[in-house]
Amino acid sequence: MVMNEKIVGILLAGGLSRRYGSPKAFAEINGRKFYERVYETLNSVCDHVVIVTRNEFVDWFPDEYHVIVDIEEFSGCGPLAGIYSAMMATDARNYIVLPCDMPLMNSTIIKNLISYHTKEVAVVVSEDYLQPLVSVWSRDVKQRVRAALEKGHFKMTDVLETTDHVRVEGNLLSTSAHVFMNVNTPEEDKEMRKWKES
Repeated sequence: MVMNEKIVGILLAGGLSRRYGSPKAFAEINGRKFYERVYETLNSVCDHVVIVTRNEFVDWFPDEYHVIVDIEEFSGCGPLAGIYSAMMATDARNYIVLPCDMPLMNSTIIKNLISYHTKEVAVVVSEDYLQPLVSVWSRDVKQRVRAALEKGHFKMTDVLETTDHVRVEGNLLSTSAHVFMNVNTPEEDKEMRKWKES
């Protein structure tokens, strides 16, 4: 376990990418993989970054990265399991969560989000849509995350309802809602690239 970090980034890169057609983490934009762009964003504001992925992808990442998989008892239980596994692997005061499929994220957005982290969790709402994977979590909620997983409550909203959290409008963090787009399908990929080039 990495100990006593103030802010740890959690990069979630363990999705099946069924709708996308190939592992999204390793898709490229302008010669850089999605996960590399998100990693650099987290690394610029965090003391340490943990990548949570699937067993079959561990060797796809450079050796110098801190790459883990879900702890065995919650393996395959979704993003909440990934967050909890990273919390168990790395002790920190706060955790910044980002998914690998938001390659347009940048450090300014994350720094702005951190400034709104005045409660247990700060989570983004963009165009009336909750973005729980763009969030900041206090270590104080770790046991509640575990409790939810033990009960089979794998939705992020299940845990958020048990926390004292603040919902941060995306337009307070960025002038463009496109940066909060999850690239889940080839069509969304095309839209994201079209916007980036405009």
